[in-house]
Amino acid sequence: MKILISSASFGKINRDPMEILEQNGYKPVLNPYGRKLEFEEFEGLIKDAVGLIAGTEKITADLLKKAPKLKVISRYGVGLDNIDLEAAKKLGVIVRSTPEAPSQAVAELTLALMLNLCRRVNEADRNLRKNNWSQLMGKLLYDKTLGIIGLGRIGKKVVKLLQPFEMKVYAYEPYPDHDYISLNKITLAPLDEVLSHSDVVSLHLPLSDKTIHIIGKKELSLMKKEAIIINTSRGGLIDEGALVEALRNGLINGAAIDTFEKEPYKGPLTEFDNVVLTSHMGSSAVETRKQMELETVNNLINALKELGL
Repeated sequence: MKILISSASFGKINRDPMEILEQNGYKPVLNPYGRKLEFEEFEGLIKDAVGLIAGTEKITADLLKKAPKLKVISRYGVGLDNIDLEAAKKLGVIVRSTPEAPSQAVAELTLALMLNLCRRVNEADRNLRKNNWSQLMGKLLYDKTLGIIGLGRIGKKVVKLLQPFEMKVYAYEPYPDHDYISLNKITLAPLDEVLSHSDVVSLHLPLSDKTIHIIGKKELSLMKKEAIIINTSRGGLIDEGALVEALRNGLINGAAIDTFEKEPYKGPLTEFDNVVLTSHMGSSAVETRKQMELETVNNLINALKELGL
């Protein structure tokens, strides 16, 4: 039985997941293009697959209708906003994901981006490569106020990593864990209040109809002029046009973005020295990817076995 692996990065650092599939009687088929699949390419590959290991590529109702044998989608990652879950449910397709595996890696990248922006590491590196020896004046994270937008698995790990910096923490979380919030002396507040109090704002929400552009022109105007914003969560949480406008007008001090509304990103955020951009690499740590791949394969196999396949 064919298992399509549409994620272009899957299996590059570890052969074990492929062997596990083969040992269980499945035939893994890798993405032959080394990039996100176009619809016609996807359609041709998925039409006879019983299982799909998916990355961030769009899996629409139209695509699912082209896959009559498909029984299980195992998402190689956390978010499911790229999958039409309602269509999958109607067609009887089981959907699984790996919510735990990427958390530490994404949290560590978030910390790296915060430190980079505060100490202007990228700017200094670019200057030095141009023979410009200038000691840039940065800021400390220590004793500042952190605003966490979304206090789930990754948000909590970010809070833990930042404990040595003795930051005050404000959080916006629609479904709060009150025991955790009390234990860690976090101030739970409405979004506007979190934004207006914070020196560093970090986004850790899923993308949905309720959260798309949760940070727009109004929200950016509420932030301190010396504040920075970090998005290692989902593209679309920030209105990128509004962010560009806020940076141009000096409404905020900087931004670090790992996920974008359209990827690969080629927009005007690349023009700013006080912006750090990374290529959706939150989970791109060797240890994390190995764990994610094994969990993804095991999720797929277990679901197929439950169906007797």
